[in-house]
Amino acid sequence: MGDMSHSGIDRMKENLKALKKTVVGSFVRIGRPTSDRSRAAVMFNNFFLHVQGVKTHVNTLRPGYTLGLGLVSFFLLLITVISGVLLMIYYNPSIENAYNSVKDITYVVFAGKLARNMHKWAGEGMILFVLMHMARVFYTGSYKNGREFNWLIGIVLLIITFGINLSGYMLPWDQLSYWALVIVANIIQSPKEITDSLGITRYFDIGGFSKELFLGGLTPGKESLTRIYLFHIMLFPIFLFMFLGAHFWRIRKDGGLTKPENFEPTTADAEMLTLPKKRGGIFSTNKTYGLMELARGKTPAVDKDIENTVLSWPNLLLAEAAVFFLCLAAVVVYSFYINAPLKELANPLIPENPAKAPWYFLGLQELLSYSAFMGGVGLPGLALLGLALIPYLDREQSHVGIWFSGRQGKAVALRAAAVGAMVLIALLVFVINFGWFRNWWPNVPQLLITLINPGNLWVGFMIAWSFIVIRKTGSTRMGAIALFSLFLVSYVILTYVGTELRGPNWGFFWSKSQWPVH
Repeated sequence: MGDMSHSGIDRMKENLKALKKTVVGSFVRIGRPTSDRSRAAVMFNNFFLHVQGVKTHVNTLRPGYTLGLGLVSFFLLLITVISGVLLMIYYNPSIENAYNSVKDITYVVFAGKLARNMHKWAGEGMILFVLMHMARVFYTGSYKNGREFNWLIGIVLLIITFGINLSGYMLPWDQLSYWALVIVANIIQSPKEITDSLGITRYFDIGGFSKELFLGGLTPGKESLTRIYLFHIMLFPIFLFMFLGAHFWRIRKDGGLTKPENFEPTTADAEMLTLPKKRGGIFSTNKTYGLMELARGKTPAVDKDIENTVLSWPNLLLAEAAVFFLCLAAVVVYSFYINAPLKELANPLIPENPAKAPWYFLGLQELLSYSAFMGGVGLPGLALLGLALIPYLDREQSHVGIWFSGRQGKAVALRAAAVGAMVLIALLVFVINFGWFRNWWPNVPQLLITLINPGNLWVGFMIAWSFIVIRKTGSTRMGAIALFSLFLVSYVILTYVGTELRGPNWGFFWSKSQWPVH
């Protein structure tokens, strides 16, 4: 009995000594990866890493191809989510306490200002990098070869990114938040412009119904804030991660990122592609080939990994880690010096003048000043429809994975951007100096302004220019490049005008120093 007890105690001691090894082993089953097989197993067996392939094409690892834009967008999302969870601990989503809780976060809670700044700037940074990521995907033709559906998922993610940022902008319940909410409610109500013109509003008021459904009443109040908070912390995140998972899954199933058909590795790729020199054995190289393999192609790639791929561990993971830490450092430094705005408590009796939406919607607000319906619903709907149809109207499969599809595409993009900028600026100058129909004929029917306004004319020019390019080059890809370039130019210019050049009563001012003093 004593021997059995003694042996049991000895086993317990051995188990305690091996505790660290067994606990770590239960999490990491294959140990430190020291061979190609174990490195592949790390990627294949890990729940978080297996979304990426065991091997990665070297073209994916070239910074000049992807620019890391998709990675930065995802890492900014992680920073936004983590900082947002911390803010939820202190935020109170009621109109009586929301503003004061944000003030407490900013001035009382330890590191609360930094957390709020990081949440704000990482979220808005997502908008910039998602847009740039979409531009990269477009200009490299990465929406082709079976990736059309993933392009549509990307458009949905872009919409959700705008929505989640806009809903968060309204939560502090200060003057900026309240009047931005009023602007959004008016955009939602904009179909009333059509029903009023047709005289059917009393029978079919879809605009008024949508606004009341959004606000939970006729005016912004506690129901509005509750609904916006629900959208911000639950509905938008659920759909965001659902579609993001589908986005990553499609990339994985489509064979990773696109690459040129005639890819040629450079000398910079040689270190990754060249395998370690083999020692011993009867063969002089690392690989052997059967007859079928030798029969494919003229020169078998001995001593180079198949199809110019390398193991994702550690090549891809090191690159991702470097991008993450650079991204985190940039957000922390920017948030340390630049504070998120917080104005006075919301007051429905004192409107902001100018009442402006967040900067990423100010291009839309500029269009709203011409026609509420076309600027708020019609033109954005046409833009999204055009983006969605790009991979189905441009079916050319050549030059996939090449920026601008070559020199011709680059020239088309630059020419479209230059001509588009001049035409749009000229149109804005004309409208600012001479006005539009309502300024010339005060009693002009609203329906005429809805149909003919500067925004519609600009979209008409964009479509006409793309058809001119298609006819001249004989390529739908070139027409798509011209159209997308015009879209980007218009977003940048209209956003700048709305942000920097519009003042009280939506008047034009070269600088804020010219604003009238009340």
